[in-house]
Amino acid sequence: MNTSLTTIDEYIAAKPEDVRPVLQKIRETIHAAAPEATEKIAYGMPTFWQKKNLVHFAAFKKHLSFFPEKEATEAFADRLKGYKTVKGGFHIPLGQPVDYELIADIMRWRVAHLS
Repeated sequence: MNTSLTTIDEYIAAKPEDVRPVLQKIRETIHAAAPEATEKIAYGMPTFWQKKNLVHFAAFKKHLSFFPEKEATEAFADRLKGYKTVKGGFHIPLGQPVDYELIADIMRWRVAHLS
């Protein structure tokens, strides 16, 4: 991961042209579902923060990763059955349609469960 990037705009601009619109749409979906969250780069990834990290997301060579934390992936386990899950997140293969409604639902859940 490129740790020299300081904004989500820079992160998206550094990614391949075909991935940028998807990353931007994910960003917009998160903003709509968590309007009080602020943006930052953490662990080299776009991150949304509201009292704590709500989510990290990233683009890799063959997939996008979405990391809303373990509790969220457990709460949405039924809806994540078609995805490869990893600790605290899941992968969306590049070229596969992105379920933006799922992302929005996860983000609303994260905001509702802030401690």
